Amino acid sequence: MPAALGPPFRADHVGSLLRPKKLLEARAAFAARSLPRERLREIEDDAIREAVRMQEEVGLRAVTDGEFRRASWHMDFIYQLGGIVRSKESLRVHFHNQAGDLDFTAPVPRVEAKVRLTDTIFGDDFRKLQEFATKATPKLTIPSLSMVHYRGGRAAIDPAVYPDIEGFWEDLIAAYREEVRRLGELGCTYLQFDDTSLAYLNDPHQREQMAARGDDAEHLHLRYIRNINAALENKPAGMSITTHMCRGNFRSSWVAEGSYDFVAEALFNELRVDGFFLEYDDARSGGFQPLRFVPKGKRVVLGLVTTKRGELEKKETLERRIEEASRFVPLEQLCLSPQCGFSSTVEGNALTYEEQIAKLRLIVETAREVWGD
Repeated sequence: MPAALGPPFRADHVGSLLRPKKLLEARAAFAARSLPRERLREIEDDAIREAVRMQEEVGLRAVTDGEFRRASWHMDFIYQLGGIVRSKESLRVHFHNQAGDLDFTAPVPRVEAKVRLTDTIFGDDFRKLQEFATKATPKLTIPSLSMVHYRGGRAAIDPAVYPDIEGFWEDLIAAYREEVRRLGELGCTYLQFDDTSLAYLNDPHQREQMAARGDDAEHLHLRYIRNINAALENKPAGMSITTHMCRGNFRSSWVAEGSYDFVAEALFNELRVDGFFLEYDDARSGGFQPLRFVPKGKRVVLGLVTTKRGELEKKETLERRIEEASRFVPLEQLCLSPQCGFSSTVEGNALTYEEQIAKLRLIVETAREVWGD
């Protein structure tokens, strides 16, 4: 079977990578005001250069900067949107893992002025990634615009600024549309929207929470899909856009459970992206049956390799599961990746650097055997 022509690739990955110890130490020193910003940037550059080299050496056709300049996969972007600030309110998120549960308390972003884009967010970071990538396609990951709304909802939007929430959505869509346009001008040909909301909404408990705060939980995913499409309305020619959905990824823990059944038909048929990165590393994500809604021309990247633990999957198991998925969507529309990032937040998941590389290499080797890529 011939190789996929463009992103997403047969062997791909979500984006974030475990932060090296030297980088963590530098960030701590910067926070303590004992390291100047210029020196931190140099250390980040060195770490990213090495991370790109590693990705290319294992055979990946897309490389990221590992999100090394961020503390979290989404908030570092959201707080750079004009009009959005870090509020004094906080939200406790209850995570689960194999050993038990843990809570993560995070501030809720608040919209206190008209939402707008000033500087190109992560623009300079992407230029550096382009500089370091020698063989593979530079890929940029940003949070979906749904994430600006999902955590705080209407209560996090100042009614004096937006008495009608439609105005908020119009401005947010315009900001994202401009961000996508500018990234295209920089030469970005592979952009990924990370969106936990579209996976969380499969969980009845999450829908209950949304309904309790006043949202139309049964149709919220439809609103999010329409808004993402509007933001991508004028996407640059030659830019491939994917979306990644997971049920939470913090220190090897998760938040939500549930198959993709609730969102699948609308998600796969209506969301105008080129590919879907789907979490499929354990029973929490359900079976492959929802993939029957995937239309021709779109790719599904099966996240069969977990990033939440270091134990290496068996190649035979991955191949068997790919075959199972191909009963619902043609094999030529499938790809393979980890289920999520290795370090969605700066803390990282509970596995070693060597285990991370082994998993990426396994994905590349399996893809070559399955698709001849």
